[in-house]
Amino acid sequence: MIKVKLLTYSKKAEKIIYSAARQCYSKGSSYKIYKSKIDKEKIKRFIAHLIEKRHLSPLEHVSFTFLIEGISRVCTHQLVRHRIASYSQQSQRYVDLEDFKIIVPPLIEKNKEAKKIFFQTIEYLREQYKLLKEILAKDKKLTKEEINQDIRFLLPQATETKIVVTMNARQLLHFFSERLCLRAQWEIRNLANLILKECRKVLPEVFNFAGPKCKVLKYCPEKNTKCPLYPKS
Repeated sequence: MIKVKLLTYSKKAEKIIYSAARQCYSKGSSYKIYKSKIDKEKIKRFIAHLIEKRHLSPLEHVSFTFLIEGISRVCTHQLVRHRIASYSQQSQRYVDLEDFKIIVPPLIEKNKEAKKIFFQTIEYLREQYKLLKEILAKDKKLTKEEINQDIRFLLPQATETKIVVTMNARQLLHFFSERLCLRAQWEIRNLANLILKECRKVLPEVFNFAGPKCKVLKYCPEKNTKCPLYPKS
């Protein structure tokens, strides 16, 4: 099961966004704007205006750091394609994964025959991983890291992993627009929903506007017939 924990985030994020955006049009210092008392509703309306006009650069000044657990390497391979972010992932070189856990895809989980083949394959790989480790460990000159870095080639993409991710608010909006789409793979779509839930708790002024690209664009650019915004006529 995917677990998402918000480790830290920019405090007073809405004021940071507001003062950064106002700096673009102000002769004075944004520091004074940041320190001044501003009505929360005014800030909320201002941020909504920024997002509506797609003036999103001020959102880059606030960031969020998440601990993500219970996802597969398949999922993290997709996640790290979002380049404007920072990642620290559990290493298959320095961590002994002899008893690695796996993520079972739903289509395989509900098909008895497919599930049997899946687990037979996983168990075979697990056995071969241990065997290779024992064989290479006979060479006392080799370190654990040197052994792990080669035998990890046997680990399946279903292997469960952990990763710490930091993104700014603008990149998160882009992440949600791509990964909440119905065409996104099920695992990363589930992950995106959990991250969005955490973001909305602390910065609803921004993330109440988040959603799949069809919601942002008001039409389905993927031409996906299952999308609610795909033209029915």
